[in-house]
Amino acid sequence: IITYISEFDHGVITDAIQKEINRGGQVFFIHNNIHSINKMAELVRKLVPEAKIGVAHGRLSEDELEKIMISFVNHEMDVLVCTTIVESGLDIPAANTIIINRADRFGLAQIYQLRGRVGRADEQAYAYLFIPAETGLGKDAQKRLKVLMEHSDLGSGFQIAMSDLQIRGGGSALGVSQSGHIAAVGYDMFLQRVENAVAELKGEPITDTLEPEINIPMSAFIPESYVPDIDQRLSVYRRLARMTELTEISAIKEEMLDRYGVLPDEAANLLLKIMLKVLSVKGGVKRLDITGRNLSLQFSEIHQKHPFGLVDMVTASPKKFQFTVDHALKVKLTQSGIQGAVIEIKNILKEIAMHVNR
Repeated sequence: IITYISEFDHGVITDAIQKEINRGGQVFFIHNNIHSINKMAELVRKLVPEAKIGVAHGRLSEDELEKIMISFVNHEMDVLVCTTIVESGLDIPAANTIIINRADRFGLAQIYQLRGRVGRADEQAYAYLFIPAETGLGKDAQKRLKVLMEHSDLGSGFQIAMSDLQIRGGGSALGVSQSGHIAAVGYDMFLQRVENAVAELKGEPITDTLEPEINIPMSAFIPESYVPDIDQRLSVYRRLARMTELTEISAIKEEMLDRYGVLPDEAANLLLKIMLKVLSVKGGVKRLDITGRNLSLQFSEIHQKHPFGLVDMVTASPKKFQFTVDHALKVKLTQSGIQGAVIEIKNILKEIAMHVNR
């Protein structure tokens, strides 16, 4: 698979699609944003008016999606503008060109999987990866794209997987899916412990990161019935464990909706729990407990820029906040249901972060 990497370019799109159509082939155009996918499809229509364009994403009904995919398989359309819903399960020999927009937003293994949608016939296959200007790319993204350029043959999966492991700093290399210990300590904490152990063996300094303990009375996990493939489930868990911003949680929620459908309660609860973890880190909260309508927070002062800001906050609202003798902050929640309580806690954590990071 010959792989090209460039900034988003109308000329490249036109040439790539026309070249594939002229040899009787088809094109995947990956645009992993449901909100703007139709706009992107319209742009492709303008750039290549002679091409028959289809659009596919996970928000379509099963009947609509099936109709579109059958049409593409039967070569009734030339270009399929789609989300990562086509990442696996499709074998279309006539599709030998793939264009991936914003390739920098994908992990190395995911790009490799997407690129594997083409190159299954005797025809030369092409992959076009669109990225922002190189100055806007992170170091990891640059490394991933360099690896893809170096390993373009169909049998390069192992080399790419090893490179991905190296770039990510260890990954899930220990085959952790069967370990009961992980369920006890939490997947994110387990990964941190593994990384610290490796660093200690190498004589490197151990990163002092805050891993909040979030104790909420609700089931929070990804059901096997929702994401049957264990590798995909672990991938989602690992991505969630690494998240540091609320925007990242919103993005993975959109992706899960697109790929797997409506989130079951357990998966939705997991995202809520990760949200509270992210906000807890920002506020220097090391432990969060909910018992009925009682919220208890314990803090790590070394992870707060201005710990005394917490005192200012409590002093300003003595009826709302109370410190205990063991320095825990107690809050009487106004919401009784868990969903409402989570929203209330979210606002409290934001308020804490604002005061301790001034």
